[in-house]
Order: sequence, then C-alpha cells, then structure tokens
Amino acid sequence: MIPELKKTTEAKMQKSIEALKLDLAKVRTGRASTGILDHVMVDYYGSPVPVNQVANITLIDARTIGVQPWEKPMIGKVEKAIRDSDLGLNPSSQGEVIRVPMPALTEERRKELIKVVKHEGEGAKVAVRNLRRDANASLKDALKAKTISEDDERRAQDDVQKLTDKAVVEIDKLLAQKEQELMQI
Repeated sequence: MIPELKKTTEAKMQKSIEALKLDLAKVRTGRASTGILDHVMVDYYGSPVPVNQVANITLIDARTIGVQPWEKPMIGKVEKAIRDSDLGLNPSSQGEVIRVPMPALTEERRKELIKVVKHEGEGAKVAVRNLRRDANASLKDALKAKTISEDDERRAQDDVQKLTDKAVVEIDKLLAQKEQELMQI
C-alpha cells in the first residue's frame, strides 16, 4: 500500500511540474518559440482547432515564427486567430507563409512577465503541497484502520516530504531559468 501511494503521489507531482513547464512555455520571451502558438485556436470549418493542427509552425530566425497553413483558404483565418489572440503578436502573410515577428520586450513588460511566472510557480507549489497533504491523510487513515504501523506511517510521511521537497526544488529551478530567460536582452 505504501509503495503504491508513494508512486502515485510522485507521478501526480511530476504531472504538476509538466503542467508548469507548459504554462511557462506560453509566457513570451523576446525570442521566438513555436510553443507560443500552441493554445491559439483557429476556426476550421466551424470548429475551433489548435493552429499546429492546420499548419506547419517553424522558426524562420531567432525573432520570427513562420506559419504555413496546409490549405490556402486557411491563411487568412490563421492570421486573424494569431492577431486576435492575447499574445500581442502582429502576423503578416507573404504568399503562403505567415510571418510572426516577436516584438522586443520593454523592461516594464519583462517585470510583469516575471510576476506572472512567479504566480504560475506558486500555483504549482500549492498543487504539490496539496498532493503531500492528500498522501499524508491517506497514511493517517491507514494507521487508524491499523493496516500499517506507526513507524511505517512516519517513514512514509518522511518519504512523501522528500518527494515534495524534490518537486519544489525542480519548480524553483524552472522559475529561475525562465526569469533568467526573460531578463536577457
């Protein structure tokens, strides 16, 4: 029971970290990244579809993303979807390719983005701590039901705490990395 609990708790903590990585990838730095457009939805024959399912997304250079829709009629729709997204990007089509230049970030905007990143990180830490609380509650229930001994419960709680500490350190590393990325000019 205890090894199973540890394994599921660790897997859930890892999922929280992966979700944070995805959220951080959406935070725009001065550099171009194809992941920025992942959550932009395009109207594809009446249903909203992610851009990467109707077009090839590539990096033209360090500050420009190239989007090439697979169907010609989609060029205007993709361009409009990118423009209307909350990313503040201004795409321009050149033939069959839509160029999406990444505007340079101002110092003020960088600081705002760092606040957003820290908020995302805090949310991930809260999720990890909630998983720790749930695991410890399960251990206490097992102790009350006398399916495990007090020593086993204490050891398992220590192990869960170690998993939590490891996850928090990984989250802090991701945040520091993203902050450094944001402050680069």
